[in-house]
Amino acid sequence: MSLDNTTYHIPVLLEEAIREMAIRPDGTYCDLTFGGGGHSRHILSQIGEKGQLYSFDQDRDTLQNAPDDERFHYVESNFRFLRGALRLRGVTEVDGILADLGVSSHHFDELGRGFSFRGDAPLDMRMNQRGGRTAADVVNSYDAEQLGRILREYGELDTTWKIAACIVREREKAPITTTSQLVEAVAPCTPKRDEKKFLTKLFQALRIEVNGEMEALKMALEQSLKVLRPGGRLVVISYHSLEDRLVKNFMRSGNFEGKVEQDFFGRATAPFEVITRKAIVPSAEEVERNPRSRSAKMRVAEKR
Repeated sequence: MSLDNTTYHIPVLLEEAIREMAIRPDGTYCDLTFGGGGHSRHILSQIGEKGQLYSFDQDRDTLQNAPDDERFHYVESNFRFLRGALRLRGVTEVDGILADLGVSSHHFDELGRGFSFRGDAPLDMRMNQRGGRTAADVVNSYDAEQLGRILREYGELDTTWKIAACIVREREKAPITTTSQLVEAVAPCTPKRDEKKFLTKLFQALRIEVNGEMEALKMALEQSLKVLRPGGRLVVISYHSLEDRLVKNFMRSGNFEGKVEQDFFGRATAPFEVITRKAIVPSAEEVERNPRSRSAKMRVAEKR
């Protein structure tokens, strides 16, 4: 049975994202982050009988949200395999790609998955539960320098050497295997005023590392250039500065450094035309309705 998608996850910037995709009734589209299916359902409402939608998700739990619609194709895969997964299905070009990079409300609310510091659960955090390392593996096997790096780069935390030292000291007594054990391990480093913000960033950093999110995003962006037709739109909603910087640079220049190449005559050769000079953010009303949307930034580009 399919869940109400607003129960599973409230889609962020829904109207704005679909508007910016500039959907054609007979077009072929990709939703790289199916989740609760909110964005996908809206895309389906905009395309006609000949339109097609391919929605990606590596978490098998999301299959229960799949609409019964012959125009809809559920792709059980990480979006890092975008081009290959489409080619397996006989698709070489699409008219638009949407990626909402946020973690679904379902993952935070399903405490047993280990994404949240609320309650006590196995320290897992895998989007794809069929294999791969867990957050417990990272916490117990990375050395202090490695832990400090991911906490700094992916969590944007300060004094990460001190946090890493807390983790290493506690795991030497006994392995850290649950969310509550991790919270307890970093308690000496946790600021009392900003405890929730600190733990949110800590868990975010581990989740990004466990799921290889930055590498997957880079791979998907690079493949979007090969998959999008000229005039096709790329719409990406990100939730922290590292993701947003990658997206902004790639849309601006076609690379992750943001360096715009020039031809012999000095003309810019960027593969995209940036549609959003400034990122689109949720309205005050949306943030009030869905507080998890508050850090969202949406950027849009059109392939030349």
